[in-house]
Amino acid sequence: MFKIGTRGSKLATTQSGHVQQWLEEAGHPAELHIVTTAGDTNMAPVERIGVGVFTQALREALDKGECDIAVHSFKDLPTAPDERFRLVVPRRADSREALVARDGMRLQDLPQGARVGTSAPRRISQLKALRPDLDIRPLRGNIDTRMSKVTDGELDAVVLAYAGLMRADYQDRATEVFDPEVFMPAPAQGALALEAKIGTAAAAALDELVDTAATFAAVGERTVLSRLEAGCTAPVAATSHWEGEELVVRGGVFALDGSRQILATARGAAESAAELGRGVSEELFAHGAAEILQ
Repeated sequence: MFKIGTRGSKLATTQSGHVQQWLEEAGHPAELHIVTTAGDTNMAPVERIGVGVFTQALREALDKGECDIAVHSFKDLPTAPDERFRLVVPRRADSREALVARDGMRLQDLPQGARVGTSAPRRISQLKALRPDLDIRPLRGNIDTRMSKVTDGELDAVVLAYAGLMRADYQDRATEVFDPEVFMPAPAQGALALEAKIGTAAAAALDELVDTAATFAAVGERTVLSRLEAGCTAPVAATSHWEGEELVVRGGVFALDGSRQILATARGAAESAAELGRGVSEELFAHGAAEILQ
């Protein structure tokens, strides 16, 4: 029986429950094991408490043998690989960003100076570019806590990952799902990263869950982030899509005040996903990304 290490939030246990189901369908009995992370106990903005805040405790539990498999949202992982573990990307959920607003409003419908909740610099910068008038408020907590700020009237809207809404069966709460060309998501958003110690039975079992297309897409997007030497809290976004057999990777770097954005695209064979990500980051650098990221 494999122990699956997961954070204790509804979203985390739901997505880990999907992994449990996939493993069991492949003939590997599994159960969930809750691990508390620093990100669950510290409500300061993520950029202040650091990259890896949701993932470090899971990796430590995995290394100590407290669990056999760790389930992460891939976008939360530091970009540097951890040589102790085999990392696998299973089937991916929708990568887009979503608005949850009062009265069924879309972003363009929100009144002047509307209060919108998010603490992610990537989201703040793009919101300010689209709607400079918005009053953007810090937001932390699990998916229910974030949405309750809207239903309680504290905020007019919040921006969340559509994948999280779907996994928690809240997709009907989205009042707008953004086109990635208009509002770009985090690199590897909607993708899970499953880890197990290299050479273990759990690592072999995870290999049965690999989704090749999702893996190539996530690698392309995450390479943009790593080549820019930016963490998951930086105002860097990336998305990808398929055009026939070709993978198209798109990245963006955004000024926090919404005054400037730099975009770049690369396309090519899926097997060269990392190379495509590097090409995007080099073009972003050539157009002044370093200046914005400072």
